[in-house]
Amino acid sequence: MMRQKTYTPKKEDIQPQWFVVDAEGKVLGRLASELAKVIRGKHKPQFAPHLDTGDHVVVINASKVVLTGDKLSSKKYYRHSGYSGGLRETGAGELMAKDPAKVVEIAVRGMLPKNRLGRKLAGKLHVYAGPDHPHTAQKPQRLQV
Repeated sequence: MMRQKTYTPKKEDIQPQWFVVDAEGKVLGRLASELAKVIRGKHKPQFAPHLDTGDHVVVINASKVVLTGDKLSSKKYYRHSGYSGGLRETGAGELMAKDPAKVVEIAVRGMLPKNRLGRKLAGKLHVYAGPDHPHTAQKPQRLQV
């Protein structure tokens, strides 16, 4: 029985694009899963799980993203300093008020691989709280999510 070889796209096959997504009125989790798919490159026919075949995504109006149910008051975000007793907790409402772009970034990062490829892919996400962004030179296309 002959085994099929793993398809690996060449460097010239990978053409990263730029997309702009308006997050106004979108549900956070549903938006994040679609963004992670585009950043990872799963929407492309030449997707390879071990390579960066994804696109750059610019998210605008992150402050107008929607959290369903009681999440705005009950959802917690945790971080740890590394020292004993260094666990810090922030509520979703508090984080949305202080830095709404961070909420979207955390949601998308959680859906990317937890390895060096995932860390590289996380750099392809650009989130802005308002409607303006500095990436007009890249000529991003609108992406409906």
